[in-house]
Amino acid sequence: MLVLGIESSCDETAAAVVRNGSEMLSSVIHSQIESHTAWGGVVPEIAAREHLVKIEPVVKKALKDANITAADLDAVAVTQGPGLIGSLHVGVCYAKAFAYSLGIPLIGVNHIEGHVFSVTLENPPVEFPALALIVSGGHTNIFYTPEMGKYQLVSRTRDDAAGEAFDKAAKMLGLGYPGGPIIEKAALEGDAKKIHFPTAKISDGRPDMSFSGLKTALVRYMRENSVAPANGEVSQEIKDIAASFQRAVIRGLMKSFEKLAGELQPKSLIVAGGVACNLALRDAAAELADRLRIPIYFPSKHLSTDNAAMIAAAGSFHLERGDRAGLELAADVTLRLQNSGNAEAEAGRRGNYRR
Repeated sequence: MLVLGIESSCDETAAAVVRNGSEMLSSVIHSQIESHTAWGGVVPEIAAREHLVKIEPVVKKALKDANITAADLDAVAVTQGPGLIGSLHVGVCYAKAFAYSLGIPLIGVNHIEGHVFSVTLENPPVEFPALALIVSGGHTNIFYTPEMGKYQLVSRTRDDAAGEAFDKAAKMLGLGYPGGPIIEKAALEGDAKKIHFPTAKISDGRPDMSFSGLKTALVRYMRENSVAPANGEVSQEIKDIAASFQRAVIRGLMKSFEKLAGELQPKSLIVAGGVACNLALRDAAAELADRLRIPIYFPSKHLSTDNAAMIAAAGSFHLERGDRAGLELAADVTLRLQNSGNAEAEAGRRGNYRR
């Protein structure tokens, strides 16, 4: 079974071919970082226009790299949402036309579910139930997953996603864009214990996360200590701030992850999404897994950032279940990873978490 995956939810135009849901034959990603760097973040209109230009050559290269033709495909899977509406429209419209022209099934995939499936392409089979931390520039959620395809949202950020917090911190520190990799690089030469930045305390007691207060703490620290943003050369002071800020973000993520792992008793952990590239986060999550004596699954760096192989893998799973989308499939920026009855019952029994 050969599935073409197409991903265009934000600022990467991606296509990939996956065989039988787990064998990645090709994965092509066109990054738009250079187009957005001058603006300090993704500009939706620029992103959509660049997707229009790049999607056809990216798909053609994915087919060529996989050494197949379009006629060999069994289905097309595409990110339906969530994401930027203009970017999503490009991918969805292209996928519908492509599948229709070949007379093969079309599968709409939730982008966040794609990140869950990213760990299935290069790892041993995941042991269930699993607890999955999906952390990126646009999403920071924890899902209880009793089996693949069933999800219960048990924790979320109340405000900024973790990757968004890194982007904003990097901008305030004068380090540039994208913030996550730049903060991580600066932090390598910084003292992570130099400054104590707080982690949020959720007043209603739920295991949610929040990073807006951390951003405010950074602003206050820079103002009270007369810290000027970097202008070219990065000072030791900026490196210490970056390391301390990174430590606080990871501490906030791990606080919720560890609490839920203790309560829900999963058989494995999953950490995926763009921020999963962060080595300090990986180390902290691996230490948690060691303490719990359960396996942990990470995608490789290539599969952590937005990519189409994860969309093809998720699409293959849904294709085998008999799921199909019609030509009425539309981009949905608010698309949620749907709860399943079994997952709701299990998570409700263990922790009474909300939908």
